[in-house]
Amino acid sequence: MGIFSRFTDIINSNINSILDKAEDPAKMVRLIIQEMEDTLVEVRSSSARTLADKKDLVRQIERFEKEVTDWQAKAELALSKDREDLARAALMEKKKCAENAESLNNELNNIEDHIAKLQEDISQLQDKLSDAKNRQKAILIREKTAQSRLKVKKNINTEKVNDALGRFDQYERKIDDIESQVESYDIGSKSLSDEISELETNESVDNELAELKAKLNKTE
Repeated sequence: MGIFSRFTDIINSNINSILDKAEDPAKMVRLIIQEMEDTLVEVRSSSARTLADKKDLVRQIERFEKEVTDWQAKAELALSKDREDLARAALMEKKKCAENAESLNNELNNIEDHIAKLQEDISQLQDKLSDAKNRQKAILIREKTAQSRLKVKKNINTEKVNDALGRFDQYERKIDDIESQVESYDIGSKSLSDEISELETNESVDNELAELKAKLNKTE
């Protein structure tokens, strides 16, 4: 048995409710679409047969209506020839044809009502099918995006990445140690440039000290 037990189930179905209860929404949408497409083919085939029946009824009605006209003419001819018996028989045949035409017209009206309702149902089914296909696209996009995110998350949290980052930390610490060793050799050792700069600084301080002494001597 399919998702829908009969055609009216599809027309009255709530696709959202069906998907909410589904364990695999993507699979369920595919099944719904397949079910709807199969039903649409069946309904259209039935509709085509009904339209063919309608055409056949129209032909029969036209034939009986023509016979009504013909029997009317025959009754008039018989009566003009003083053959009342033949005129009466012709009118009886005319009556039968008229009754047949009326009966077929009633059947034709019923078929036309059926066709109108069938066309309305087909339109609703097509709307449902379009809705299901749109939801299928949205679900497939969401599924693809979710799978991509899951892959990224797995790669981010993988042990290989964590191990590699840990090794980077180790390498950085080793480089820090090497740089510290280099800097330790510079402690306590002065370059020629450093010693000359130091002499210049001392000379500047000595000059400033001499000026200060001279200023104090003047005030005394």
